[in-house]
Amino acid sequence: MSATPSRRRFLQTVAGAGIAGLAGCLDAVTGGDTPEPTGEPVVGASATTGDDWPFFSHDVELSREYAGFADNAVSGGVPKDGIPSIDDPQFEDASDVGERLDPGDPVFGVELDGQARAYPQYILVRHEIVNDELAGHNVAVTYCPLTGTAIGFDRGDDEFGVSGMLVNSNLIMYDRVSESWWPQVLGTLVRGENDAFLGRSLREFRVIWTTWERWRTVHEDTEVLTEDTGEPVGYNRDPYGTYNPRSGYYKNENLLFSPLRADDRHHPKSVFIGARTSDGKVAFSKERLREEPLLETTVGGVPYLAASHDALDSAWVYRNPEDRTIAAVEEGYEGPDGNQYAADSLPLEPVNAFDAMWFAWAGFYPDTEVVA
Repeated sequence: MSATPSRRRFLQTVAGAGIAGLAGCLDAVTGGDTPEPTGEPVVGASATTGDDWPFFSHDVELSREYAGFADNAVSGGVPKDGIPSIDDPQFEDASDVGERLDPGDPVFGVELDGQARAYPQYILVRHEIVNDELAGHNVAVTYCPLTGTAIGFDRGDDEFGVSGMLVNSNLIMYDRVSESWWPQVLGTLVRGENDAFLGRSLREFRVIWTTWERWRTVHEDTEVLTEDTGEPVGYNRDPYGTYNPRSGYYKNENLLFSPLRADDRHHPKSVFIGARTSDGKVAFSKERLREEPLLETTVGGVPYLAASHDALDSAWVYRNPEDRTIAAVEEGYEGPDGNQYAADSLPLEPVNAFDAMWFAWAGFYPDTEVVA
């Protein structure tokens, strides 16, 4: 599988000399006592504690054997750790951000146990992984600019770094204890020294792709990641384009690397909110969710729905095996008990979901149910 043009050449072209490339994100965790899961695990997963790795052994069917993902990995144009993870993140209060962020700038928001943090996209595009501690949890907040995916993982006592390799344009993270490979979108170990762990998956938590203005409005007491990363990296230009306004790679139809599977049903960079469980996979069009606040479908014969969160310009996905009636109303959603609920607190089974570019989601999950 080849890249045309190479990622390194592309980055040098659009950004000039300097840091080139931004390769995959993923994470593995070992050592110490197994911590409590952070956030909601993927539905259908069962916790395991073998050898103190905080894995989940879950039943999400992959589109190929584990070795098939590793065999299709390509160099992103940089060596291992050529894109430096942030291992000692520094934060400031929202009131101190000033003009560093414009209202429409994208941020990746996380709220755990009442503590909220925002990770600006313009910083993560240069690092892709933040090894953080949030509300007492050791976490990794990860972002892959080539696939438009931001996902949070429990990292236990380990840290994750950028391997420099990609699969389906997605960042492959490695853990610094065993150096195993974890494609970010899959969150699953596909190459490592211990074959017994192949196919194990990381515990996930929700990372919300939104804008600085929206996140700050909902979470007034949020902390914000600063540029004090300890790395000689410039943050004045995104090597791929811009999101505010959208331009460059983020808008056009060009891919830097061949996808695992081509699917031209939608614009390759159109954004879907995807979820995967033991029932199957589902992708809801984010654009349609802006027009229709409640979308429903079935996955493997089980009812699912996505509820739009207007304030954050995002959506939450739920499994609804009892087919309980949910209705969109003026100020949120009405449950089967007649009570009013917000999009992120419906009385159903929440499923971790995240934004993804269409080509990336379809490449990893070609058998996905699509609501567009």
